[in-house]
Amino acid sequence: MVSQQTFPFFRFAGTHREIGQQFGETCRDLIIQHRDKALARLEEKNHISAERARSAALEYRDTVIAHAPFFDEEVQGLAEGAGIDLSDAYLLQLRAELGVTTPPDLIDGPDECTSFAALPEATTTGESLVGQNADLPSFYRDIAVVVELVFDDMPTVLMLTPAGQMSYIGINDRGMGVFANFVTCDGWRIGFPRYFLSRLALTHERVDDAIAAIKSVPRASSRNVIMADSHGTIADLETTPTREVRIEPKNGLLAHANHYIAPELADEERSEGRQLRNSQARQARMETLLQDHHGQINEETMKTIFRDREAVPDSICRADGDREGYDMITFASVIAQPTSKKISVAVGPPHLNEYRTYEIGKTPAENDRTTSQATVADD
Repeated sequence: MVSQQTFPFFRFAGTHREIGQQFGETCRDLIIQHRDKALARLEEKNHISAERARSAALEYRDTVIAHAPFFDEEVQGLAEGAGIDLSDAYLLQLRAELGVTTPPDLIDGPDECTSFAALPEATTTGESLVGQNADLPSFYRDIAVVVELVFDDMPTVLMLTPAGQMSYIGINDRGMGVFANFVTCDGWRIGFPRYFLSRLALTHERVDDAIAAIKSVPRASSRNVIMADSHGTIADLETTPTREVRIEPKNGLLAHANHYIAPELADEERSEGRQLRNSQARQARMETLLQDHHGQINEETMKTIFRDREAVPDSICRADGDREGYDMITFASVIAQPTSKKISVAVGPPHLNEYRTYEIGKTPAENDRTTSQATVADD
């Protein structure tokens, strides 16, 4: 039976600091829970004390201020609103980087998400689609929120994110959609946090400009970013701290899991064994399903694909208990129609939960009515 469970939805508006404060005040309990879970995991998995983690988190601040000071304003506001230390607020933006710097000693391994993008030629909607199954430790299902951030000086953003994290995955009101995957390599360093790359891209309305922005910052770590805009462009950008390769669509489609697929970056790949096989299996399955549905892809098609359980535990949709002693699951699934300013979000794993649609500019009640109508239509 499919559940109607949804993530909490909030809208915050104003300056960057005000939005951070509102986020902190409104989601204080979830933010503190997120902080405590993150610190406990760093201690358990990497033997890093809370004191060391907090100190390390602040080392990234100077780079943020130098290249995107509005993020620092938001993090300061978040700390003020939630009543936590600024080091804790920065820690929430730096989950992987705080493990260690060079090379990364992975906390959870690189099998963390399966993403896609499709051009209008491959869809039934007349617009591009983009999205992902977001895979993280299962506790993220309990602390994630959907937020609309209405800035007074840049595009409005609608995204799914863990409480207290100022950047994760979503769209803006200019028709851009930005999603991301974990990839790993050597050479991690103090620099611009990888999570902020998504929001940095969402300050633009064109994929080309977003890629230029990502290239312009001294990145701390590796990240794959997959993007679509309303001007008919989709692209995937694989990055290391110092290198990047743009991957163009094939037959109007893109797919990405958690390993480098650009030949130019094959020498950077650090995952191996079971983790690499898991990523390769999800990559291949997503590519096959997308090609099988070429020309028929829409929100409903992608719901079916994101619910795919072929080859458990190496499936696109991953659930509690799929692998004994391993707590990584698909904690959320997001399908975005950037041109229409809509995202559909399911609490994970999506084969057990219905998707709810959110549209930029609509009130929670209006979004509820839209979702209700869509559910009736689906039946």
